[in-house]
Amino acid sequence: MDWKARALKRAIDVAGATAGLVITAPLFPLLAAAVRLTSKGPIFYEQVRCGADRRAGVAPPHTVSEQRHDSRGYRTFRMKKFRTMRVDAEAATGAVLAKQNDSRLTPIGGFLRKTRLDELPQLVHVLRGEMSLVGPRPERPELMDKIEVAVPFFHERMRLIKPGITGLAQIKLAYDGSFDGSEESTRHLEEILKDVKIKDDEGDANRIFANKLLYDLAYSAILETPSEWLKTDLEIMLKTPWVMIAGKGR
Repeated sequence: MDWKARALKRAIDVAGATAGLVITAPLFPLLAAAVRLTSKGPIFYEQVRCGADRRAGVAPPHTVSEQRHDSRGYRTFRMKKFRTMRVDAEAATGAVLAKQNDSRLTPIGGFLRKTRLDELPQLVHVLRGEMSLVGPRPERPELMDKIEVAVPFFHERMRLIKPGITGLAQIKLAYDGSFDGSEESTRHLEEILKDVKIKDDEGDANRIFANKLLYDLAYSAILETPSEWLKTDLEIMLKTPWVMIAGKGR
């Protein structure tokens, strides 16, 4: 992706995030009240997430927050969301993946997650340059260690790309991360997983990440063609509201 395309993508991010914040501003106090009234704890929840892979030759960061990075080379930032889980959700288990119908969810948490309304504060991260409107979803550093062992090349999804609020995987996969089941897609998935020894209790989670990897790598390839990238980004942004309303995307 050349500098002109990057500049255009950044301009779209700033314009889109600004418009998004203006349009959704009336929802913020309503969502904040819903979180506060249905469970004890803070309205917002912050987690450290992995951003672009610095090992992949990403241009120098432009914000202070982007300059932080872990020992493996990922830029890291503190991603903010409306809280959807109990404050003690990981007290006994440590970092674990959220599941559909997760028992740790607050009364309003399931609705916020399924409609993606909990992600609205991330529009601020887009303005700050930590995220993009469209890109691979950022994962937690402590989970990345496990994912990269189980799913080969998972880190490649972040090569030269900022994480996004939405992405190709989010509009293509079902809410539970399941694949479309087509013969071609299944063949690619099996190719990725052929040398992976997946434990029975972790198989479903790792296959979800493998599914996401396919779409994230496809998006990365699309970025090499400016016209296709712009077309794909616009398509993703137009389809995302429907995914949110229907509660269908991953």
